[in-house]
Amino acid sequence: MTAPFRPGPRPGPPPAGPRPGPPPGVRPAPAEEVGEARHPAVDAAVHAMINAEALSPADQIAQYEAAYETLRETLASIDQA
Repeated sequence: MTAPFRPGPRPGPPPAGPRPGPPPGVRPAPAEEVGEARHPAVDAAVHAMINAEALSPADQIAQYEAAYETLRETLASIDQA
């Protein structure tokens, strides 16, 4: 005999409290202060995510997953350097 079906948690409002992000008092550098510290793979991933807006939802997911993988690999290579 199998156990009765037990549904998972129901979606509800997001938890209260601070949102994830940089610690208080830390702000990102404005674009003009970044200078030449750009990475072509990161730029391409960001542009791919921007361009995904015009795609169908299924294609958006694939584009976001590819961008995530590119960013993950890029960060991993930076850690190894």
